[in-house]
Amino acid sequence: GLCSSEISITIGGMSSTENLITSIQGLSASSGDLSALHRILKGAEETLHADSDLQLSTLEQLDPSKHSLGYLYLLDVLTCGGPMSKEKASEVVLLIARFITSCDADQIRLASDKFVSLCKGFKDRVLELEDPLRGVAPLLTAVRKVQVSTKRLTALHPDCLQLCLQAKCYKAGFSILSDDILEVDQPRDFYLYCYYGGMICIGQKKFQKALELLYNVVTAPMHSVNAIALEAYKKYVLVTLIHSGQFSVSLPKCASTAAQRHLKTWSISHLQFNPMISAALYPILARSLYVAYNFYRSPFSQPYTEVGNCYNEGKISELQAVVVAHSSDFEKDNNLGLVKQAVSSLYKRNILRLTQKYLTLSLQDIANMVQLANAKEAEMHVLQMIQDGQIHALINQKDGMVRFLEDPEQYKTSEMIEVMDSVIQRTIGLSKNLIAMDESLSCDPLYLGKVGRERQRYDFGEDFDTVPQKFSM
Repeated sequence: GLCSSEISITIGGMSSTENLITSIQGLSASSGDLSALHRILKGAEETLHADSDLQLSTLEQLDPSKHSLGYLYLLDVLTCGGPMSKEKASEVVLLIARFITSCDADQIRLASDKFVSLCKGFKDRVLELEDPLRGVAPLLTAVRKVQVSTKRLTALHPDCLQLCLQAKCYKAGFSILSDDILEVDQPRDFYLYCYYGGMICIGQKKFQKALELLYNVVTAPMHSVNAIALEAYKKYVLVTLIHSGQFSVSLPKCASTAAQRHLKTWSISHLQFNPMISAALYPILARSLYVAYNFYRSPFSQPYTEVGNCYNEGKISELQAVVVAHSSDFEKDNNLGLVKQAVSSLYKRNILRLTQKYLTLSLQDIANMVQLANAKEAEMHVLQMIQDGQIHALINQKDGMVRFLEDPEQYKTSEMIEVMDSVIQRTIGLSKNLIAMDESLSCDPLYLGKVGRERQRYDFGEDFDTVPQKFSM
């Protein structure tokens, strides 16, 4: 054990850190004891930060699964702070990872802000070590432990998804994207959750889900355009082309006024510059803010709108020329790969149009009509589309003819019925949640006050009540 001189400090009415350890050991059983312990720990926090003799080895006296609350406070004090050596950082990462895995969820939720802060520091240490994979599993666990309900977005969701992106663990990241998020505390967390989530879905080629998440960023309420929305909109345009095969200059009607005015033109003078946000974002966002800040007079809409307009016209050669002309812009945005996927999807979109006009075509005819180099490339595209279920066709290898078929799915199989039932049940669940949220909002004093003020602005006669009757309190 450690000698008392190594860890002794004075904490309120306590004589030493050893007494605090004793309190943690004795007050970690019942909820009442934990409340008392929490008060003691908060009172001792400032003194603990000032104790230079407190060591990581002090934690050996505690069991992280039984004494989670006290362990959290001491671990936070011992691991926060400035830079540390690579060896020390590696030791700290291992210690925090073990704590996250073994800690009691109910205890750490008593100090959820401190737990979140510890986990964010853990993420930063992992990135400093250039080993994001090491932090994926612990942060996935941390999200579930701090999350009171699967409907609630936590401050750790974006950090977890960021590590999954950098470690290319798309499947792990996708596991926390399947929940229907209905409760959000901080808008920035929601923006980043949807942005990073969209990128993870792009990595898995789940373009429909990616489009849904990026749509959420683009249409989310905002007073001014921010860097996250700007980057999300660029990807939103490209994913829309890949998934839906069309581009529209108009944003969805539910998008905010700021987004409607500025996202389409991307006048960088309207972009909100916030160095505190940029430092915390994925590197591409930081670069975007840096460019925006230094070249605020440059419009950024041209490359992406040109790609969208050429895609709508269905002209491969013109689309490829636009991509070549703006390849440096796409590369700076880390979107060149996505742009190339959009170009590839236009070949498939044009082949899909052919199935609506012809019953049979030769591979060479397909190559000529959609501007592919030769029949072999046409065959590769057709085979990939058959495999992906985009078209139904048979290829005769002898004469190189392709026969297009009707969709064989009769929607009568037990598997299809299960899929339909699952969708129906999810829709019913979402409907119930929407009704509950609507009822909650209709009783919210802040909302009622805003409704009253809005009515006062527009009601000039005595024909209307200041506040709708149904909202009267």
